[in-house]
Amino acid sequence: MASTVTEEPSKDSASSRPGYGQLLRTRGAWTFLLPGFAARQPFAMLTISIVLLVQHTTGSYGAAGAAAAVTGVSMAVFAPYSGRLADRYGQRAVLIPGVLVHTVSGLTLTALALAHAPLWALFVAAVPTGASVPQVGPMVRARWGVKLQGSPLMSTAAAFESVTDELTFVVGPLLATALCTAVDPAAGLVTEATLTLVGGLLFAAQRSTQPAVTGGGHARVRHAGALRVPGIRVLIVTFLGIGSVFGGMQVSLAAFTESIGSPGLNGVLYGTFAAGNMLAGLVCGAIVWKVSPQRRLLVGYAALALAASGLWAAHSVLVLAALGLLVGMCIAPALITGYTLVESLVPAGARTEAFTWLTGAVALGQAAAVTVAGQLEDRLWGGAGFLVPMGGTLLALITLLALRSRLETRAAGRTVARGVGHRVPVAVD
Repeated sequence: MASTVTEEPSKDSASSRPGYGQLLRTRGAWTFLLPGFAARQPFAMLTISIVLLVQHTTGSYGAAGAAAAVTGVSMAVFAPYSGRLADRYGQRAVLIPGVLVHTVSGLTLTALALAHAPLWALFVAAVPTGASVPQVGPMVRARWGVKLQGSPLMSTAAAFESVTDELTFVVGPLLATALCTAVDPAAGLVTEATLTLVGGLLFAAQRSTQPAVTGGGHARVRHAGALRVPGIRVLIVTFLGIGSVFGGMQVSLAAFTESIGSPGLNGVLYGTFAAGNMLAGLVCGAIVWKVSPQRRLLVGYAALALAASGLWAAHSVLVLAALGLLVGMCIAPALITGYTLVESLVPAGARTEAFTWLTGAVALGQAAAVTVAGQLEDRLWGGAGFLVPMGGTLLALITLLALRSRLETRAAGRTVARGVGHRVPVAVD
């Protein structure tokens, strides 16, 4: 397939090994990368900020987990619609009203929690807070698809985006925990709302790199292409399991550090977990893989389930930090490989929607995990919440093994293109 790339770094991509330096020299990349990083930062702060604030005002991890879960479920339900609207009307048209709604609803949730409002009132405010979370990660991936269509740098861009996501999960929980414990329990959510507003508007202002908007008639084709691909449904289950790790770790680490009288260690332990994720992502992006992504996903996910199965038995900070680091190192390969498989499974017009389905799956898994883990921490022994990552990843692994054939791309009936979310539009059976 002939390349249509016009950027300088892609000219010599065929003769040199694609790398992060070459990727970041892509003309115009920094115009959406920097504001995109600021705009996606709140995503990693939202759940932990809600958990810490609501637990402070109610004294219950179960209530805190439930409030955070409503936010996560709302985001998971509405994220694909956000992606579909971005495909149809443009990212700017979706982002600007979205960040405004998110800011107002997030501050409303904060005020209600501080006023000791009933739990149902927190749930009501949590719905628009989650529904309006800006889907910046999928939007950045879609912009890479426009910039690097047909380039060998596509897989490098996929790895880079996963590393960037994980960097936010290093910085975000640390920042949110520090603000909630050292400044005020509400400081995390207030900062999250502010960053969403400023970062989202700055990202929306980068109109030159926004993917082109096609006619409304094609939107129906894109929607059908995203969910009707059997492999995408398998990946959604897989990413639900990954979300269970994020949610279970957030609640369980907060409960563990409070039980030992050192709540400030929560951000450090979660940051260690996320740092392992980020470091593994950097390594994955630097490797030229000869193993198929389907096999990499199976092996990597089995390693993740095995590592997560030992968390509940950790009873010291050092052991928990080491296990958290190991779990984090197993997540990045699964995430990167999953996004890579999307590129060969999903038709071009559904790229943003497909990415948001996976992002929403992580959020939904995280929402379910914080709810169950919160109840386990309240009703059983300290550390019982760590059973959630184990159960979530094992169930997802069983599904992945049983339905792995659906991740294979078919030569007949579908044209496979290379790249981050940019494929030739075809019919999907």
